[in-house]
Amino acid sequence: MNAIYHILYFGLLAERRGVAEESVESAACDPSAVYQEINSRHPLGMAFADIRAAVNDEFVSRDHPLKDGDRLAFLPPMSGG
Repeated sequence: MNAIYHILYFGLLAERRGVAEESVESAACDPSAVYQEINSRHPLGMAFADIRAAVNDEFVSRDHPLKDGDRLAFLPPMSGG
């Protein structure tokens, strides 16, 4: 069964995706699988291992279980300056 996730992209990922946020329908059930699915359709140029994921404003592991309606954020490495 597919779920709808609200995806937020930050930094370089937002630039490469061309949007800061979108809703996606997916059968994927963890952040890593959702990212891989998006990356296969719209190459983002980063491996999931190189980014952080947050679900509903909390950092989570790559295999954190997702549920319909979750807000999922993908954050690339940040540098200060």
